[in-house]
Amino acid sequence: MTKEFFIEVNSQQRNHDGEKICGDVFLYRYIKEEDRVIAVLSDGMGHGVKANILATLTSTMAINFTREHKDIQKIAEIIMNTLPVCSERKIAYSTFTIVDIESSGRTNILEYDNPSVVILRGKQLFDPSWNKVVLEKGKHAGKVLNTCSFMPVKEDRIIFFSDGVAQSGMGSDNYPFGWGAENVAAYAASLAGNEPSISASALAGKIVTMAHKNDGYRAKDDISCAVIYFREPRKLLIATGPPYEKEKDALLGSKIREFKGKVIICGGTTADIVARELNKSVVDNLVFEDPELPPESFIEGIDLVTEGILTLQKVNEILKTYNNSVKLNKGPADKIVKLLMESDTIHFIIGTRINIAHQDPSMPVDLEMRRTVVKRIARLLEERWLKKVTFEFI
Repeated sequence: MTKEFFIEVNSQQRNHDGEKICGDVFLYRYIKEEDRVIAVLSDGMGHGVKANILATLTSTMAINFTREHKDIQKIAEIIMNTLPVCSERKIAYSTFTIVDIESSGRTNILEYDNPSVVILRGKQLFDPSWNKVVLEKGKHAGKVLNTCSFMPVKEDRIIFFSDGVAQSGMGSDNYPFGWGAENVAAYAASLAGNEPSISASALAGKIVTMAHKNDGYRAKDDISCAVIYFREPRKLLIATGPPYEKEKDALLGSKIREFKGKVIICGGTTADIVARELNKSVVDNLVFEDPELPPESFIEGIDLVTEGILTLQKVNEILKTYNNSVKLNKGPADKIVKLLMESDTIHFIIGTRINIAHQDPSMPVDLEMRRTVVKRIARLLEERWLKKVTFEFI
């Protein structure tokens, strides 16, 4: 991997007032074998179900064609000529912005009819120098798209949003012609200036909230904002299970002692080993925050200590349906999910000693072995949350 940073991708949306479904669609994919991130925001014409279907079609095509390394002219032509055209206005039914980040970090952006992408370098606006692509063939011949390519540096942010943000407040005293891309850019720059490490999720959320406020809290269009943030990776180590050989206990202890980042220990036996090797004590807690799980324990210097398999199983269940709008509880599994979401690179140290407790035939069938549960968690973290996950068996 040649990139010097972690790529955090997140988005926030608010539906058109009175609509249950958003007419904007944001999709992103991490292509592991190429160490590549592709993100697309599409705005379907109008709002509601029809707009959502058109935007889903557009964003799915955009990701698939971009993934195949087709050139920009070709991608634009295929998408534009596949989209239906409005019979009255003679324009395509949806807009799009595509951001393609290669393994080297080189970032390529292609946009059609969405408000112009804002790029921040720290708290300053950055101009990557845009080029125009004019379509040569098909029913959209002559249409103009914007494209740029640049090498990001740490603390760069790419902010892209739908018309619902740029046109928010239109007709109001403050913004008779709408909030406007320039004001959005200035607002984003001020937020980054006031809080230099603001996350992609928080920045997108604040922009969407302000656009909603501009509309008097009754959104006149679907409001969507996506942010890509290039930053220092935040590291997390999860140790679960005792080492296969007792002689390796000291190795586990030293790995945890030397780790630069947050540490979670899952499993009572593992916690006892780590406490002994670090010359600390395990303090048990009798408060059950989650009736399904044993309570967490405490070891000085360790961020979280929980029970093992049952807790990891629940982490997997939470992650299957977790998104920005899910509110986490205070239980041990919820706390693990919170730390997972706050981290970028997650390293699992998996002890391979068989735990006698889990060989009991009367135990529930779905009580799976440690390795299987961890691999399921890792897959969800990589595919849905773009986390970098590594394993070490001990």
